[in-house]
Amino acid sequence: MHDGLATPQVPATPISDTDDRPLNFTSEASVRSGEKEAVASSNKMLRSSRWLERRIIEYLFDAIGRPRIQLVLWDGTVIGSPMPVGQVVIHQPGLLPRLAWNPNLAFGEAYSDGTVSIRGDLRSVLVEVNRGLSVIRASQRSRPTTRFTRSSHSLAKSKSSVHHHYDLGNDFYRMWLDDRMVYTCAYYPKSDSTLEEAQVAKLDYVCRKLRLKPGERVAEAGCGWGALALHMARHYGVSVQAYNLSTEQVEHARQWAAREGLSDRVQFVQDDYRHLTGQFDAFVSVGMLEHVGPENYREMGQLISRVLTPTGRGLIHSIGRNATRPLDPWTDKYIFPGAHPPSLREMMDLFEDSGLSVLDVENLRLHYARTCADWLTRFDNVADQVATMFDQRFVRMWRLYLAASSATFETGDLQLFQVLFTRDSNNTIPTTRADWYTEPS
Repeated sequence: MHDGLATPQVPATPISDTDDRPLNFTSEASVRSGEKEAVASSNKMLRSSRWLERRIIEYLFDAIGRPRIQLVLWDGTVIGSPMPVGQVVIHQPGLLPRLAWNPNLAFGEAYSDGTVSIRGDLRSVLVEVNRGLSVIRASQRSRPTTRFTRSSHSLAKSKSSVHHHYDLGNDFYRMWLDDRMVYTCAYYPKSDSTLEEAQVAKLDYVCRKLRLKPGERVAEAGCGWGALALHMARHYGVSVQAYNLSTEQVEHARQWAAREGLSDRVQFVQDDYRHLTGQFDAFVSVGMLEHVGPENYREMGQLISRVLTPTGRGLIHSIGRNATRPLDPWTDKYIFPGAHPPSLREMMDLFEDSGLSVLDVENLRLHYARTCADWLTRFDNVADQVATMFDQRFVRMWRLYLAASSATFETGDLQLFQVLFTRDSNNTIPTTRADWYTEPS
């Protein structure tokens, strides 16, 4: 559930977004009275509330699957589970209708503005809510589909969307990403792997899947700050042409390549991937397909087919879903405008009628849940510095984004697909995956 503001009828008591005090449920719905007494007292409070408020609250709890949370209203009333993982504090009565009307957008905006806060662990609360929503979605027979027009991801629109998110400043991302500034799902080969170790493992895992050989040419669509391109050149002896629309990221990547002495082997191009030309032994895209738009998948597949050699291979790494559904409105408005995590069925438009064959599909969902949790911890450690750079609203907005991302991956609302493919006539591919799981010497 992720707007609006209203004039409070009762003065709201400020509550810190990072309030880590022990939960103190001393209302009539306290667990000490037992579940039966808690339900009875909750019903009593509901009966004393206005009829409309009661109906809205009941609707909200049903809409989010009756999770193990409590709602704390502006007048101190506590409603919900007798054994909650946390409390959602609603500081203004006018929020209830808006939460019921558009819960995804309203919750995100209210949390960002501070008119809703969380007691307890934000991520745990969101996991609980998402788990309830997942059960509801699974029981629904029909699902909404997403329709994009070609203008949704035109060159101009794509550039604007990239600037909105990725050009917030390298200093901002440097504060909480790993030292290579990899802003995509990490790969944790061991339970105690650090974020830095897991990101290097991901870079190498992608290279092993592509089975790169010295002297080969690689095309990368959407290269971030350059970590994968430089890793491929440094450790696998390939040359790379990497495309990216972000001014900040490309400048950082070029400077990094110069420091490493790799500028002659890695070319960072500030341009749209659609302008890619030449012939390449491998094509790779990590964390960009979400911004391409399903209406452009067939065109992208045909471009890949045009640039790959007869034994060319490719890998697409993308956030996805088990079924087609649009991005939630809060994330679309404030974090990733125009983004769309595709289902596997949608992704197949890349390969059908393009002379390409899918070799392998792997889901790294739980790796991304952990990655986002690690990012959240690091972000919270520098939240005061981020507030100085931007403001408190920005801090709350990004805290919610990172926590919600981790929660949605943990509960299965989002997936992380790695799809490996090659030309349909390529018979040079090894017949097993054994080499993927052999660490390089």
